[in-house]
Amino acid sequence: MRGLFRWAKEAQHVTINPAEGVKNPKRKRGPGFPVWTEDDAATYDKRWPIGKKERVWRDVLFYTGLRRGDAVRLGRQHVRDGIATLRTEKSQGEITVTLPILPILQRTLDAGPTGDLAFICGKTEACKAAGLDKRSAHGCRKIAATRAAEAGATVAQLNAIFGWSGTAMASLYTEAADRRRLALEAMSKVQGAAKQQNEIATSIPSPNHEVRAPAEKAQRN
Repeated sequence: MRGLFRWAKEAQHVTINPAEGVKNPKRKRGPGFPVWTEDDAATYDKRWPIGKKERVWRDVLFYTGLRRGDAVRLGRQHVRDGIATLRTEKSQGEITVTLPILPILQRTLDAGPTGDLAFICGKTEACKAAGLDKRSAHGCRKIAATRAAEAGATVAQLNAIFGWSGTAMASLYTEAADRRRLALEAMSKVQGAAKQQNEIATSIPSPNHEVRAPAEKAQRN
């Protein structure tokens, strides 16, 4: 409504914009689209092996990290010497992403089937058929970002891959990856310290003199 009244006032259809100054209502922040898990990926691979269009759909999303609107446009015309270059739809063409076609994705593309101008061809209900009703194309993008961050990608590198600007979005993934890595490192230290304490507690020095059983000692006396 604010946009409509702003346009109407600029076009002189109204003299007053009643929506001016109205703020968006506060909304509860949810988790958003569910991220794919590695188990989800394995389930999908079993249902849709290489050579199926459903596998092309998923692998293009998984191994480029593109938004769905960009992934369905990606085709051979965007690839030169194994590198895909694409202007992102959401940025209205202002941001260009440069992505290598990874060998695992190239294998899927070679097996096909693919479209003439886009690798992804046709619509698909592949997730539902694989028993993954709550998984989506955007969830593929999330697991791609998670994998990259856990492999050590920096904020700048994530921005370059996923076409983000600023630091907010990329930082969500790097911070989560850092927390996971630090937690694992910390717990390994806790385990090491506990093991060391246990070794100290159970370590009894051997006596310097001969040790005899109580019965044997009584008989000799």
